[in-house]
Amino acid sequence: MSNEILSAKIEGTTLIVEMSEGTKTFDSKFLVAGLLVFIARGSGKIEPEESARIITLIQEYYGIPGAESLELITTVMSELADNPVLAEPLVDLGITLPDGDKEDIALMGLKVVAADGHRHYSEMEQFNFAMGALGIAPEIVHRAFDRYFAETMPGE
Repeated sequence: MSNEILSAKIEGTTLIVEMSEGTKTFDSKFLVAGLLVFIARGSGKIEPEESARIITLIQEYYGIPGAESLELITTVMSELADNPVLAEPLVDLGITLPDGDKEDIALMGLKVVAADGHRHYSEMEQFNFAMGALGIAPEIVHRAFDRYFAETMPGE
C-alpha cells in the first residue's frame, strides 16, 4: 500500500503533510538537503566527494554539527525513497522561500555539481530542472554563478 498525500499546507517555512499513514512536518533544511541530493544523483549515483560536500554545505549553512547534517541527509534519502510523492509539496515549500535563500540554494547546488571534479551534463540538467521547479529566476541563478566563480577563481 502506498502512502498517499491527503493534504499539504505551508505555515511559515514549515511544510505540514497529512498522509494516509500519518502527519509529517518538513522544514527548509529538509528541502535544501533534498535538493542537493537530487542534484548529486543526476549522474546516476552520488559520489563520495559529493556526499561529503553536501554534509559540509548543510553543516555550514545551518550552523549545525556534522553528525546532525549527516543524519538530516540520511533522513532525506530515506523519506524520499519511501515517499516519492513528497517531491511536489516540497517544491511548493521551496517556491515560498525568499530570493536570498534561493540564491544560496543555487550556489550550494553548483558546489555539489563541482564536488567530484567532473562535469556531468546530467547533473547540470538536474540543477537546471530543480531551479526551474523551485521558481528560481534566471537572474538569481546568474548571481549564484557569479558568487561561485568569485569563490573558486579569486583574483581573476
